[in-house]
Amino acid sequence: MPSFESFYKQYPCSYNSPLSCDRPFQTAQQIKGAKFCLECGFPATLPQEAEIKGSQGTYQIVSYIGVRGLGRLYSAIQLKDKQPVIIKEYLLPNRSFNESETLKRKETFKRVGGISLADSRIQNFRLVETKEAIADEKGEHCYLISTGIESSQTLAKYLIERGAMTSPEVREVLNQGLQTLQFLHTQKLRFPSNQIQLGITHGNINLDSILIKIENNQNFSIYFCDLAIWENLFIPPIIPQPTAARPEQDLESLGLVAFYLWVGRTTNFSPNQPLDPRDNQQWPDIDRHLKQFIYRLIGLETPFESAEAARQALLELPKEDRVNSSVDSPDSQKIQKRFPMPLLLLIILALLLLGGGIWYWLWGKKTDSPNQYILWSRLVRNFSEVPNVPSGKFTYTGEKDSTWSYVLTQPVDNSRLVDLLTTPKSDATATFNYESVLSANLNNPIKSIEEVQTSKKDFAITSLVDNITDKLAKKPIAYDGLLVFVAFNKRDSNLANALGGQISLEQLRQIYTGKITNWQQINTKLPNLTVKPFAPTEPEAISKFQEIVLKNAPQDEALFEATVKNTKIDTTKTQNQIRSETLEGRTTGIISFGIISKTSSQCTGYPLAIADGKKSAIQPLFQRGDRRSINPSDDLCQHDNYYVDVTTFQSYPLGYPLYVVYPKDSTRLQGGSTFAQMLTTRQGQCLLTKVGLVALQPMPDDINSYACKSVP
Repeated sequence: MPSFESFYKQYPCSYNSPLSCDRPFQTAQQIKGAKFCLECGFPATLPQEAEIKGSQGTYQIVSYIGVRGLGRLYSAIQLKDKQPVIIKEYLLPNRSFNESETLKRKETFKRVGGISLADSRIQNFRLVETKEAIADEKGEHCYLISTGIESSQTLAKYLIERGAMTSPEVREVLNQGLQTLQFLHTQKLRFPSNQIQLGITHGNINLDSILIKIENNQNFSIYFCDLAIWENLFIPPIIPQPTAARPEQDLESLGLVAFYLWVGRTTNFSPNQPLDPRDNQQWPDIDRHLKQFIYRLIGLETPFESAEAARQALLELPKEDRVNSSVDSPDSQKIQKRFPMPLLLLIILALLLLGGGIWYWLWGKKTDSPNQYILWSRLVRNFSEVPNVPSGKFTYTGEKDSTWSYVLTQPVDNSRLVDLLTTPKSDATATFNYESVLSANLNNPIKSIEEVQTSKKDFAITSLVDNITDKLAKKPIAYDGLLVFVAFNKRDSNLANALGGQISLEQLRQIYTGKITNWQQINTKLPNLTVKPFAPTEPEAISKFQEIVLKNAPQDEALFEATVKNTKIDTTKTQNQIRSETLEGRTTGIISFGIISKTSSQCTGYPLAIADGKKSAIQPLFQRGDRRSINPSDDLCQHDNYYVDVTTFQSYPLGYPLYVVYPKDSTRLQGGSTFAQMLTTRQGQCLLTKVGLVALQPMPDDINSYACKSVP
């Protein structure tokens, strides 16, 4: 499907995407009864309490949710029985569709909008249940009424919030997905017009058209929605219209979804460069059987005849194992037959050198694409526009010396963050007071989480959410992470240069468990120098380091504590120690790590790029001028010259989300949910970025530009 930027060109939207732009929503909020966006004239969103009449009842809008696919979503109720429904509003704006096109597409939509089993059986084949399709007789709108599934939990949102799926989870997505496709492709189905058809292709399978419902924080079910037969009716005629999909294309699309879920992203580190499953470097190095299965599903190897055959093969797959490098793909076997081994090695070397140059220009240098800011454009602009803020005094918590405890004290916009967040919405009688707590250790129970579970606090902000109960909800508000740094100065012999600006997780594990004690154990070209591992004092940072680097192995954790017993000091003191040894003319062997908000805006230590296994090292800090990742030759004392690149950081091995954790109990005032809503507005994301956290989505330009200056 073409990108939103190519749609609705007749409407001069400042974001080039009227459907996902927030201005139509803002217009509806500010001007009662407004029908069109004040800026470009695109249809405004539906106001609260608007009523839509259909053949099966009347539905009343409760709130606007956002955009999915080619339509806008609203929560609503059916007035007769007060049952909740989801309304998807499709648009036929008059500058993009002429009168005859609009009439024709409305009639078709009423005939095909929704499907059910022809024999009226009720079976759960994980399709979102549609109640009815409604076409506005005089206006530019069509509505699809559905029930049963939380609308916002798309797989695309899942990736943003939770990251990559494990191999068993990907297998389960494929199992459920193939079962649904088997149903779609083979059953007798009935359309709203009572037309019966044997089998139908979905034709629009992607991360946004599959919803996920998580149960008990572990088990999940997926649900398909937004079938092409009605979704494609709303592609403007100036856009090339998609051809009718075939069943094998559904299999290919599901295979791509599985690939993206397993890798944890859809694009490479350069904008508009989608991941290519033909690139072997992009795949996880586990479960070769699953990899070969997805290869067949996508069509890179012998394709499956049907969804049924594919599902049967999936159920017969051996269990997960690590990829065996001696097992060659069919393509590599063909290459070996065609070229003698010495010539093959020369070709591979040449390709690697060529690839290195291409990598620098595509991945090392970064350019903007409007497409990457779609998520930003969908955010509510500021605190004042967050609806339904409950009245009351809310007390929330976090760990003492945690990232949140630190960033609250930081200056931002002529104030401190804590002052701005105590009464974030001036016209609402809601105050949020922070009280930190101290855990005896960060194993269960974590004190801040326990305070929420026992109702002593209303909610908590933490990154330590692995063991929360199913009675608590969590919502990400930003990314946090650790930077690993070594001595950095202008001399060619410094460690940052010698290490090539990078280090691996395995090397960090060996350093911090005392197995590497001299830098030459990593590389004989490094200085003959004692390794001096330091660690920060923040318990949360230590816990995340042990989780990511040490994999929470008890023996390694004990060795870690012994290794840093006398060098666990505040990050600033570590930097002063490096500076002192450097000024004395000594080459220091200190290595340390710390939270981004304390380590990214200094130049005593160089933040190393981090490599995870055989994957390329990732450096999340970028130069502003030429939009490339930093290297040891850059002058990091010019703090305004570099920034954390959000897209790159989402794959950074030492990055992790920061969450608001709050009770699911609907009888308690939802202060935590509301606070999270505020922090994920544009204003909230800007404030968090300014105090050293990383936004959940890319923002236009930098935090000093219109992206943040345009919000109060």
